[in-house]
Amino acid sequence: MAAAAPLSGIRIIECSALGPAAITMPLVDLGAEVIKVEPPSGDYIREMTWPIVEGVSLMHLHINRGKRSIVMDLRQEEDVATFKELVKTADVVVEAMRPGGLARRGVGFDDLRNINPKIVFCTISGYGMTGPYQNLPAHGVAFDTWAGIVSPQVNDEGFSYLPEHASMGIHAGPLFGALGILAAVIRAKETGEGSFLEVAQSDAAAAMDWYRSETWRAYQRPESEVTGNKSDDYERRAPGTAGMIEGVRYQVYEAKDGRHILFMASEQAFWRNFCEAVGRADLFERWPGSKFADHARNNTEMRSELKAIFLTKAAEEWIKFGITANFPVGPVNTPQTIAEDPQFKDRFHWFPTSELGADQLPSPIKFIDEDLPMPTMAPTVGQHTDEVVRDLLGWDDDRIAESRRRGGLGGSKN
Repeated sequence: MAAAAPLSGIRIIECSALGPAAITMPLVDLGAEVIKVEPPSGDYIREMTWPIVEGVSLMHLHINRGKRSIVMDLRQEEDVATFKELVKTADVVVEAMRPGGLARRGVGFDDLRNINPKIVFCTISGYGMTGPYQNLPAHGVAFDTWAGIVSPQVNDEGFSYLPEHASMGIHAGPLFGALGILAAVIRAKETGEGSFLEVAQSDAAAAMDWYRSETWRAYQRPESEVTGNKSDDYERRAPGTAGMIEGVRYQVYEAKDGRHILFMASEQAFWRNFCEAVGRADLFERWPGSKFADHARNNTEMRSELKAIFLTKAAEEWIKFGITANFPVGPVNTPQTIAEDPQFKDRFHWFPTSELGADQLPSPIKFIDEDLPMPTMAPTVGQHTDEVVRDLLGWDDDRIAESRRRGGLGGSKN
């Protein structure tokens, strides 16, 4: 008998718009039931960004996969009452939009905990519930520029532009939110008490980049207290990856086939393994380096030697050689080429277009000897309205029709 999905039995009512809806996607992938409440006009995420796959955005297909959609207008008393009835059956309510929207409609945390004391209420937004930017409209890249993760570039015509980069806040915020939700649900099941938590995607971007900001903070202290590595003669390096620009034993090199590899023999033992494996023990004898974290910064003579050595094998050969000779070396992929990487192929098995409308990556979380459930395709607006009120509230066709006559469930008052 197959084991139940890890989060089977957890029900989440989600009121969301655009990217913050990603907060529940990892929970769906682990088996949680998520009911996405949409206004009659629907969440316009279906038209946002690129690509558009057969008329629907990939963003919607990805972050709303596995969810059920119900149409409700929370400006209508009829739907507010129905929403509260749904919350009685739920573990979590997610407000994935500007904070306070649900409270203004009479279904904020204080309203809902009166009818379900165990309810976990999570709001996720751009800049959070406090601070001077709390009401500032924003999209995902704003959180990365705010956090100092993206540096503007200037083109040949003198215009500033956003360089290609991996988005941070729009992805990290939902993950932190999902973690918080799980912690709150565990406590609610143990104590009977719900929680009100909030996550700002800007905060998440800054938190993910903690190493650089905390390094700059540490460097505000005197050099007698905060130094660099022993291998650098305690000289302070630039924070994070900026401190790797001058590296030699930890650096990217072009391979014979024109691709690049990342060489990372900063530990003395790995450096020795590499030198002996390529038949250049003389390099180790000449530059043995320190025991740990020695990048041989600014050693241009060593860099020239390594440049010539790495041009003797193709990138894939270097990876295999690193495995057999035991020294760290890694592929340098792009978002376009990573799907052909053998490690990627082994670890990721695409959800197919036939199931989800576009090829999509599954959750990276793996339960040994268990298969996580295949999510369903992201819903159309209100696709599951009747199904949800039947399943959760026990309504029949007459009750559904009556609600619509009163202006609920996307209907209009007579």
